[in-house]
Amino acid sequence: MIALFLILIPLFAGLVAVFVNSGKGAKGWSLIASFATLALAILSVYSTNHNQLFFNGAWLPQMGSNFSLSLDGMSKMLALLNAIALPIIIISTYRNDYKNPGRFYSLMLLMQAGMMGVFLASDSLLFYFFWELALVPAYFLCSMWGGERRIPVTFKFFVYTFLGSLLMLIGILYLYFKTPGAHSFALQAFYDLKLTQAEQNFGFWMFFIAFAIKMPIFPFHTWQPDTYEQSTTAVTMMLSAIMVKMGIYAVIRWCVPVFPLAVAKFDGLVVVLSVIGIIYASLIAIRQDDMKRLIAYSSIAHIGLMSAAIFAGKEAGLQGVMIQMFNHGIVVLGLWIVADAIEQQFGTRKFSQLGGLAQKAPDLAILFVVMAFANISLPLTNSFVGEFLMLNGLFQYNWIAAAVAIVSIILAAAYTLSMVQKIFYGQTSELTMQARDSAASVNVALAVLVVLILFFGVYPQPMIELTSDTVKTLLAQVKTF
Repeated sequence: MIALFLILIPLFAGLVAVFVNSGKGAKGWSLIASFATLALAILSVYSTNHNQLFFNGAWLPQMGSNFSLSLDGMSKMLALLNAIALPIIIISTYRNDYKNPGRFYSLMLLMQAGMMGVFLASDSLLFYFFWELALVPAYFLCSMWGGERRIPVTFKFFVYTFLGSLLMLIGILYLYFKTPGAHSFALQAFYDLKLTQAEQNFGFWMFFIAFAIKMPIFPFHTWQPDTYEQSTTAVTMMLSAIMVKMGIYAVIRWCVPVFPLAVAKFDGLVVVLSVIGIIYASLIAIRQDDMKRLIAYSSIAHIGLMSAAIFAGKEAGLQGVMIQMFNHGIVVLGLWIVADAIEQQFGTRKFSQLGGLAQKAPDLAILFVVMAFANISLPLTNSFVGEFLMLNGLFQYNWIAAAVAIVSIILAAAYTLSMVQKIFYGQTSELTMQARDSAASVNVALAVLVVLILFFGVYPQPMIELTSDTVKTLLAQVKTF
């Protein structure tokens, strides 16, 4: 029942939160619900009870679809990341006031429930249902709370994601009618299909384009920087830390095992696009003067490496991707928290208007430097392990692609350390002369993330053990085709 309650708790809490009118009440209720979800996610990581980690109930039996949920190593890790993110977001933005707070936190909780369902669903129709459940609150959160250009930007986000969802639905129905007998939407039924090369090619592109938009990878990325910039930072955190992982997770869970022949045929193309995206996004990040846009392009570069490592098809690379999904989520949460703290205090995110903050806000400076080191995958930070494994897998696949991807580490150091220097060091500006250190709630949230960064940087074995069985099962499924 753990799998079921990981979805029910934020779903129920979100439905209740909409009726809470006061800001403090909505925040308090959402924080309690998010901690309950976190406790359950931690329990799932250590649980070995098969019945607790799986749930199967009748949903649409006449159509061959069940309310089927399961938690393997990769699902546990992403469910934990999802459960960690929301309380961290609420705590770090506790002083922020939102119009209609009940609706805001209701949509945040519903978004968490939808993403949790995506990571747990083992039925394709249920997977699609939760995919859309996560997107609907995201659309309203972006359009109702955000910057001046939020309406056209959100419309662009909607068009991209709607197109992707439509293609995925076509792919799901295509595979459904290929299943034998009375037909089934079950993931295992899709795994058992013996499709021809042409059938796999068609199905692969229907699914992959939907997932590539969500990640996003080049050239499907253009919605992301504007959406991240215009959304309120709490929403951007959910999108960047968790929602993009839906696409990566779905490629691993639904594309690679179901369409192995198509993956083998198009892997070179996807790797090339991913590597182009890594360098392209990194070069644009170097030119940014806005903290949010720099972090957005940095995220595209990191996701590009994950995509390339998946299609390299090597065990080390796949395990690195699973680990890095969690690690990237932790690091990017910290970057967004600092961006929000700076914007709330100074009303700007532009480097050219800041400077010398380390003199006035030493605690924030120290915590942010750790985040910056993790963003460039410095050894002893959590990102190093995943990035090393991904580059290892990519090198085994093609050393030229790996060599080009390695350049992104140098570029990441250039734009990340430049951001640190421009914001926290040098002379204070007119804005930062009267700066104060960050609020205790911000420091607490950042301190928790720093502990996770250093702990998993020094001792990554728990993550490796958690994902090793999932990697072996995935590769075995591919080889049996």
